[in-house]
Amino acid sequence: MKTFQSYSELAACVGQEVAVTDWITVTQQQIDLFAEATGDHQWIHVDPQRAAQGPFGTTIAHGFLTLSLIPRFFEAAFTIAGARMGVNYGLNRVRFMAPVPAGSRVRARLMLMALEPAAPDGVQMTWQVTMEREGGDKPVCVAESLARNYGAAP
Repeated sequence: MKTFQSYSELAACVGQEVAVTDWITVTQQQIDLFAEATGDHQWIHVDPQRAAQGPFGTTIAHGFLTLSLIPRFFEAAFTIAGARMGVNYGLNRVRFMAPVPAGSRVRARLMLMALEPAAPDGVQMTWQVTMEREGGDKPVCVAESLARNYGAAP
């Protein structure tokens, strides 16, 4: 995990890949729990027998489950010393480019695209998050994620 000592140190990374996270496994249990939480019980996600006959040969994670891993990847990749709070601010663009079959391992590449002040004492960061599946030939998700952080040294 990378620790930034100040927002200035982080700002020096604009335009660069800041981190590549460790792999995490997306389990069928996570997929089922996500279906329960959201009410999205489409068979391609939660019915292994039917999904075995479908286009991917198995169940796949919901696109929004894949997207919801972004905060986990940020938390594992870096910290900003002295920060008292970080919040998700939104997304500018999201594309789900390939499925995430149950049992797949995924990771994220985090590129800092922009950093600007956010009152009263923070910054807004724009990140390009490229999620890849181990053994996959293209990203599973590419998202432009906005995050705000407050309280660290300038």
